[in-house]
This record gives sequence, C-alpha cells and structure tokens, in this order.
Amino acid sequence: MRTVKAVVFDKPHQRDFRTAAMPHPAPDEVLVRVRSTTLCATDMKVFEGRFAGVSYPHIPGHEFSGDVVETGSAVHDFRPGTRVGVEVHVGCGRCARCLEGYYNLCEHYGEREWGHAHIGFTIDGGLAEYVSVPARALHKLPDSVTYDQGAFTDNVGIALWAVERANLKPGERVLVIGPGAIGLLALEMVQHAAGRVALAGTRSGRLELGRRLGADAVINVRDVPAPAALVKDALGGPADVVIEFAGSESAAQLALKAARRGGRVVLGGATGQGVTLSLELAAVVRGHLDVMGSLANPKGVSARGLDLIAKGVVDVDPLITAHLPLEQFDEAWHRFFEVRDDTIRVMLHPGEGA
Repeated sequence: MRTVKAVVFDKPHQRDFRTAAMPHPAPDEVLVRVRSTTLCATDMKVFEGRFAGVSYPHIPGHEFSGDVVETGSAVHDFRPGTRVGVEVHVGCGRCARCLEGYYNLCEHYGEREWGHAHIGFTIDGGLAEYVSVPARALHKLPDSVTYDQGAFTDNVGIALWAVERANLKPGERVLVIGPGAIGLLALEMVQHAAGRVALAGTRSGRLELGRRLGADAVINVRDVPAPAALVKDALGGPADVVIEFAGSESAAQLALKAARRGGRVVLGGATGQGVTLSLELAAVVRGHLDVMGSLANPKGVSARGLDLIAKGVVDVDPLITAHLPLEQFDEAWHRFFEVRDDTIRVMLHPGEGA
C-alpha cells in the first residue's frame, strides 16, 4: 500500500507526524500534490476538539496549493500538471443557500453523501504530501502567482468577501481590527478606496507590519481603557466601516463602539464555538448600525482575490514569516502558536528536507 507523510490529529490534544494511506480521488475529486501549505488559528480549534464536524483521526490543513496529479472519472476541467489553489468550502449544490451561491452556508454541512465538504475540517486537508479534494474547490493559479502565494487562495477570498459585504465607498474612514493574515489582507484591499485606514490589535510586531502595508495609523489596544477614543483620534472621526478579524469579545465590542452612527460593522473573526458577546442593544439600535457576520468566501470570491494577487494589488509575500519542510511541523506549530507576535504564516513544503 502506498503511503504519504502527513500531520495527523489522532484525537483532541494529540498530534503526530507520520505516514498515512495514499488518498485516491472519488469521481468528483482531484488528487493534489501539495507544494505549499500552512497553519491557521482555526487549526488550534480543530486540535482542541472545538470545531464541530471534525472526526478523528484527522489530517488538518486548509490553506494550501499544489499540482493536479490525478482526476476522478467525473472531472473534466482539470488536467494533471495544472497548478491550483484551494478554497475550503464545497456545498452540496442543491440546497437553497447553495443555489443562491452561498455554498459556505450549505444546509447539508458535514453530509458527504449530499456532496458537502469542508476541506481540513469534515474531510482531510493539506498538511500532507498528497490530498484528494472535490474539484469544485480548486482554482487554477494565474501564471504569475507562485505556490506560496497560491496557498492564500482561501484567505484572500475570506478577506475580500468581508470587504465586499462592507460596501465601502470611496473616501470613507475604515478601521480594521485584528492584524493576522486575513485582517492584513483586508487592510491592503481597503486602502485603495478608503480615505483613511487604521489598524487595531494587541501585537506590536504585526501592527508594525500593517503600517508597512499601508495603514495610516496603528493602534495597540492592549490594556487601553477606552480604545474607541483612540480610533476616533487616529481616523479624524468615528469609523464609517469596521472590519473585524480578531475573533474575541473585546474586538467585537471595539468594532461596535468605534463605528459612527449609521456605520457598517463586519464581524468575521469568531468562527469557532465558545466566544460570546455581551452588549447593550441600544448601542446597535440607537446607533442605527448595520452589523453583519462574514463567513468564509462564497460565489467564487477567491478567484477574484487571486487576480488581485496576480496584479500586485494585494501582496501576500510579507505575510510569510518562514519556510520549513513539512517534517518540521512541530517547529512551525511552536512558532505560530507559542512565539506568536511576529509570526503571520509559516509556509511548509512537503517533500523538502526529507
């Protein structure tokens, strides 16, 4: 039996790097040789057993790119050798939400028999040498986009969808909360239309990177009693638009307090279970706020995001902190989850260093 090297979460709080069975594509799937793959904060939720729909043992990983190696019998739009990036949500294609284009909201979540898949969550992901994924998840990489850049296919789609939901108008004041990978991508996108952009967070290294990527002001809100006042000073007034990708209650509270009356707030950080929000409803009602959740990236948004990378509108290279072979996954885990401050993405490369 052929095997591949992979990261395996055997059960919550237990991981290993070892060989696993070589995946074989189903009729609607494609076998991808993974070239670049990385970690996300959501992987910790999977590791800790806090993400519904995951069964163990499980191969995680939902930010990756590679080459098509083999296609299932029902796949006709990809050929071996095609360079691809992967977005992680695959809807059933038949429920009401999927028919609207919102396959990220599929009503048959986790039901593989209906055709649903959430790559790296309900099915195995890309922290391995090879992975089989539904062909509908794949995007052909533009010629100028590298494998490392292609590993941001899902992230760039998530950021772009949040920006689109914000309905940003030229010249408006924008606050982005959360200087992680997705927040920094959103920052790069909005600065081309916004009048002034501020970035708020608690990690100085990431905030400084945000400044280099174009933020007009950066605000470290750690231990600050009234951060909304700092936002107002930095922007020259309350924010017309707030985009949040920090995922904490304090970040959501800041998002609602920093927005002007009649402003728009997009909350995209809290995708796992366990984060709650306590607020005075009058702040939303009397503030006449449009408060929106933003989950993942429907309607092929990732394809538009890849075009932004190809055209140089969005630069993902500064978000790559280090490169390691997949065999050094433990070191990548340590850097991302324990060293933290200056680490945005550690890019792992299967097959290198073996």
